[in-house]
Amino acid sequence: MRGTKVKLPFEDLGELLNRLGGVPPERICLDPFPGTATKRDLLRKHGQPRKLYELVEGTLVEKPMGHVESIVAAELVALLGTFVTRYELGYFTGADDLVELMPKVVRGPDVSFTSWVQRPERTADTNAISKVIPSLVVEVLSEKNSRGEITRKLKDYFFAGVRLAWVIDPRKRTAEAYAAPDEAVAIPADGTLDGGDVLPGFTVPLAALFAKLPAPAAKKQPRRKKK
Repeated sequence: MRGTKVKLPFEDLGELLNRLGGVPPERICLDPFPGTATKRDLLRKHGQPRKLYELVEGTLVEKPMGHVESIVAAELVALLGTFVTRYELGYFTGADDLVELMPKVVRGPDVSFTSWVQRPERTADTNAISKVIPSLVVEVLSEKNSRGEITRKLKDYFFAGVRLAWVIDPRKRTAEAYAAPDEAVAIPADGTLDGGDVLPGFTVPLAALFAKLPAPAAKKQPRRKKK
């Protein structure tokens, strides 16, 4: 109705960005106005034009996914897919997936695995926005991801029932494995991702995910001052 005021869940843009975990303003979609977006809006905008979004705090937040992040995610999907298919464990999805974690929170993990334990009928959910909570989710960090954003995502994932989360940093070539939002195991560049109780027997060296990327540039040594 014209003239009807909409009560927003935040007072100003600063409060919204803070609640989203310090997301850069350029990733906030203004159509529809922040605080008023719905799942219908998410489906309308998702992938158009070539942008992926998540729905948080009634706001469409662009999901950053660059060339390097896509390569790393694709390598993981290939390795994970071979293992999951061989042992008929469930199904996996890529970055354009949408999962409703809570009534007003829809996330799109870069990679996810859903066990057939979650789907006893052994068929994948085909809804545009799935309500089936994955067993494993993976976030491949972009330069535009803030630490606060990832912290909030992890809380959302585990509150909804996710059992394992991997956060991969392609620039540092390291990762973190989470069994809870505040239980992180740091994995160094020469370390290995382990499926644990979620994917028993699945392991992948981090180096395998970065094998197709150029070697990191060597750090320049500071010049010594002449005496």
